[in-house]
Amino acid sequence: MRTPHIQTHQPAQSDGPPAERVPLGRNPYDELASLADDPPDDLLAGDTTGTRRDDDSEEPWAPPNHRRGSRRRNRATGLPTIVRFLAWTLTLACLVTLADRWALLYAEHKASERLKDELDLAAAPEVRIAGFPFLTQLAARRLDSVQVTVPDIPAQRVTLTQVTADADDIRIDGDGPTAVRGALVRRMHGRVLLSFADMNRELGASQVAFTAHGPGGVRARGSLRIGGRDLRVRADTRIRRDGDRGIAASVDGMRLDIGDLATYRPGTGPSEGLHLTRASARRLTREAEKIKAFLSIPEIVHRLGVPDGAVRAALHDEDRLHRLTGAPRFLHRLTRVNLVDAALAHPRLLERLGLDLSLLTALTKLTRPQIADRFSFAFRLPKPPAGDLRLQRVSVGKDGIRADVSASGLLLGH
Repeated sequence: MRTPHIQTHQPAQSDGPPAERVPLGRNPYDELASLADDPPDDLLAGDTTGTRRDDDSEEPWAPPNHRRGSRRRNRATGLPTIVRFLAWTLTLACLVTLADRWALLYAEHKASERLKDELDLAAAPEVRIAGFPFLTQLAARRLDSVQVTVPDIPAQRVTLTQVTADADDIRIDGDGPTAVRGALVRRMHGRVLLSFADMNRELGASQVAFTAHGPGGVRARGSLRIGGRDLRVRADTRIRRDGDRGIAASVDGMRLDIGDLATYRPGTGPSEGLHLTRASARRLTREAEKIKAFLSIPEIVHRLGVPDGAVRAALHDEDRLHRLTGAPRFLHRLTRVNLVDAALAHPRLLERLGLDLSLLTALTKLTRPQIADRFSFAFRLPKPPAGDLRLQRVSVGKDGIRADVSASGLLLGH
């Protein structure tokens, strides 16, 4: 058998270094297989990370220290400490304020109940203690200012709309808001209001209205039903102080208007009685038959102050009648004549004038005190257990009657 002849190629000679010779006939895949069969030395040494260390002097791994950086930030800025301090300060201030307000409300409530019991009031007054903080005032046992408002105080026939008082320099007898035994009010200034709205409701009964009439007067206007007829009523009331703690009203100038025919004023004075109105007297002088009937009554002629001869001549002569009754002086005298006695003695005279005898009878039975009682009123402030309480200036305003109140040395709760 013939052996095959393998011819090798001889490379050409060159001037450079000789190249590494690769033996011919060696399979490169055999080398790869040997690498796969033999693991690297680092894996055999127990390195499970799969990586080789190039530098054996590297420090071992350790977790990062975050506390060291946090302390550096706190020392650098200090913001968390300031925020916590402000939060605690704000919380403490809120708690102290709430405690102060609670003590204030409790003290106001107790003072209101005590004033209601001691002054025998129908409703508890409204008490407002001024000043902040309240606890420091309580610790010093002295209040700077207190305002008390008492609504709707019954005062005989009327109700005081409001009594407002401002007290200063108040000494407290007690150890705390729950243990106050009393108080001494050194000075107090107050105001009393009696409104016209309450007077209209309680005195007028929706028939009479009260309004201001000058600095110290009250005018009443309305209607009263007398003898089956509604008569217009007018009255003037003067307001005066009654003692140190009271106010009273004196009624004068009362009149009842019977339409536009006549006016009745109760009483016995020269302007009292039943009188014709100026318009009614003027109409009477223009009607010959009525004025003749009027002049035929001697009592009326005597009150007119006209000579009897002139009256007799006027009754028989129309011209003289017109000259007599057309004079301004006669018209004025006619409105001044009191018709009560003459009308009762001559009932037909009332019929000629358009008046009703039953109405005149009812008017004569209505005395002046009875009418005045419809418009009179008075009230008196309650007497305190101790101290001095006085009414000062009394005035009449648009909304009602006002009075100033002063007090000193009021002792409450003892």
